[in-house]
Amino acid sequence: MPLGLALTASLGLAGAAVATAQDSPSAPKAADTFSYVVNTETDSDTVKRVEKEIASADGSVVETYDQIGVIVAHSANPDFGKTLRAVDGVDSAGATRTAPLTPAASTDIGKPEYVKAPKASAAANAKAKGEEPLESLQWDKRAIKADKASEISGGSGKVTVGVIDTGVDDTHPDLKANFASKQSANCVGGKADTSKGAWRPYTAEDYHGTHVAGIVAAPRNGVGVAGTAPGVKVSSIKVSEPDTSLFFAEAVVCAMVFAAENDVDITNNSYYVDPWLYACRDDADQKALVDSVSRAMTYARDKGTAHITSAGNDNQDLAAEEITDESSPNDSEPVTRTVDTENCVDMPTQLDGVTSVSATGPEKNLKSFYSNHGLGEIDVAGPGGDTRYQTPDAPAKNGGVLSTMPDGDYAYLQGTSMAGPNVAGVAALLKSQNPKATPQDINWMLKAQSKSVACPTDYDPDGEGTYAAECTGTDRDNSFYGHGIVDALKAVSK
Repeated sequence: MPLGLALTASLGLAGAAVATAQDSPSAPKAADTFSYVVNTETDSDTVKRVEKEIASADGSVVETYDQIGVIVAHSANPDFGKTLRAVDGVDSAGATRTAPLTPAASTDIGKPEYVKAPKASAAANAKAKGEEPLESLQWDKRAIKADKASEISGGSGKVTVGVIDTGVDDTHPDLKANFASKQSANCVGGKADTSKGAWRPYTAEDYHGTHVAGIVAAPRNGVGVAGTAPGVKVSSIKVSEPDTSLFFAEAVVCAMVFAAENDVDITNNSYYVDPWLYACRDDADQKALVDSVSRAMTYARDKGTAHITSAGNDNQDLAAEEITDESSPNDSEPVTRTVDTENCVDMPTQLDGVTSVSATGPEKNLKSFYSNHGLGEIDVAGPGGDTRYQTPDAPAKNGGVLSTMPDGDYAYLQGTSMAGPNVAGVAALLKSQNPKATPQDINWMLKAQSKSVACPTDYDPDGEGTYAAECTGTDRDNSFYGHGIVDALKAVSK
């Protein structure tokens, strides 16, 4: 599920482990229809033969991504995964979920705080100052100098950021000018649907993707807010299940392949791949998920698509040898388990070749109380908000990040989900300035232009140890901020 307002798991996890990754209930145990990913060798003969084996095992093919050797299939056979894993040429196969249609509970850190449109006099005053009507409330843009950067360049309309999320309301008056419908799709279920509007959110409650899109690329058009890169395009690749807002592997695989083959330059990934907060390679089903998503992301990267990922909202040290996970699987009954981080990864933020982003709050630029961290795991930091312990001065007076919402609304949200798109916006500015830059180049440039931030001498926001965390590393590369907080002005300066 998204890594913004709704936390992916309880903050400050504690308690003794009662199950290991190997004990986790991965494989389906009932005769319901489940979705699977089957990872094969990529030659056409093998792929075709495996498709026949899928049919023989009482399965049906939903979509075949032969370019990466990933087949999405459905089956009600509880032994389907085991059967396919024994097939010659199959590298891994597993269920993408542990229950057919069970909703997941989420842990919120506050509901959206909606903002009314400014009065005509206030809007006119903002226009006179060369600002958007609600820009004075956007402390996050000032924190990374995006306001100053826009005086030089808002980015190129030839650059597109794909928002892989809950859908984007492209009818929003502050998004439609920069929306790229030809690079948008609905990938729920594992097969791309490009019909008009398929990429939109199901309801106004599925606001996450629309909020993310505005952070990236809301245009400077005299309406509402400004994006970090207000001149670039933004597309919507919807991957969230209806009702549950869960992001399953088959949808993410579809999204990555779609982005790669439709000239999306950068993907923003403010989510983790459900139902496992950490997917473990020593579990056959979970290994298949890691394999399929890794293949898809590598394929997109090799095609020129850079990936920006949000690090997560659990205040966990991603570099620790072991991490306690109490939230997985989140589509059925969670178990408490201790995960070995050599075998288990938070996807996609801990996969190879991504830019992983931690969140900072306003004014002091401290790590947000909820933000994950980890030496060698965080590449850069961006403003994601902190409404509990870092509240900005007037006029914003809200530690969240203000952006677009469905049906023409605006609201504050906080999370690494908000930090990620701020960084994606800076990445889009860098791509605009350097059209031939590869995804690896973008990653390096983001690190190089970031403003280094030293570890705080002590980090305990509430003074009671609830969100206490240890920052390790150097001033130029540490567990809280990676190589530093991104700088939009540097991104556009020659």
